Amino acid sequence: MTSQWRDLLPKAAAASPSDISPDARAAQFAALRAGSFVSLATDTGLIAVNGADAASFLHGQLTNDVERLSPAQARLAGYCSAKGRLLATFLMWRDTSPDATIYLAADASVQAAVQKRLSMFVLRAKAKLTDGTATHVLLQAGGPAAETVLARTFASLPTAPLVAVHATMGDAPVNATSLIRLPDAGAARTLSRFLWSVPLAQAPEVWSALVQAEGLVAVDPSFAAWLDVHSGVARVTAATQEQFVPQMINWEVVGGVNFRKGCYPGQEVVARSQYRGTIKRRLHLAHIDGAQPLPGQELVETSDPDQPCGMVVQSAPAPDGGYDALVELKLTARDTDDVRLGAANGPALIFAELPYDIIDPTEAPPSSAAAS
Repeated sequence: MTSQWRDLLPKAAAASPSDISPDARAAQFAALRAGSFVSLATDTGLIAVNGADAASFLHGQLTNDVERLSPAQARLAGYCSAKGRLLATFLMWRDTSPDATIYLAADASVQAAVQKRLSMFVLRAKAKLTDGTATHVLLQAGGPAAETVLARTFASLPTAPLVAVHATMGDAPVNATSLIRLPDAGAARTLSRFLWSVPLAQAPEVWSALVQAEGLVAVDPSFAAWLDVHSGVARVTAATQEQFVPQMINWEVVGGVNFRKGCYPGQEVVARSQYRGTIKRRLHLAHIDGAQPLPGQELVETSDPDQPCGMVVQSAPAPDGGYDALVELKLTARDTDDVRLGAANGPALIFAELPYDIIDPTEAPPSSAAAS
């Protein structure tokens, strides 16, 4: 979280999760599950990319199609090393300002380093990368009360995941605002949720309108991260950079890899993993009791505790105690259903179902005739 965000929204950052009373915690999770909520996205950094060659430059760097990214949609994308290992995962969209800025939302812990690395490869391309958190505040919001506030700014709201809408809050292009419907969080949330990129100047007014809306609950960012975990859409952090080929965290399953686009760093490794059927590790959803599992923390099987079988990708407090986590794991280890955090005597992982099926996006779906 930048200092500007902290200064503008002091109420959102005043308390730590440990300072929240049990009743307030219960109310916040109730709002996340089936009510209306707003939360400051403190764990998310934002890179803004401008210039005539912005789309073509990013298209040659990321795992998804950027050149055909329209303002009406958002897309997931990854940024890989030459070895095909993820350096960052992005939610990206293009606004409707005169310069059609492309935004890349990534984990805050990797934003600065990835922005610097991408900038090194711009060379002669007409593209410039800047810190988007200097101009915009990111909020997560959802539920009927939040939608009522959102409707004051946007003519219509996104009706499906990864649909984007835009507006202008004021006359200057810097006041362009975007709203993206986030991937569904499965059974963890029964209502839609959104990411709102709010111009810095309008952020205090927007935050005030949201937290004062009847029936809307301001939620601690660490609790709101529970929905991200249950969406099954993983994010790469500083602790997990260069640990995963995209398929290891289901990135191709959730739409973050386009196998028909041109080359990008690591493309040959990613394609070889897909077409040769060598994917032996996957992302899973699990519950873990005890201290919070940290990204990069190793997982072991009790039958072979000296050889790690996976690692924690991300985690968040669970409503009834303990933590829910996304973990990357060998398929053979998942089959044993006897995986522990850190050591053979560590907390056991209790696995749950992801909100999507593991499918191969390179295989064409059956035709209606064949299906019938």
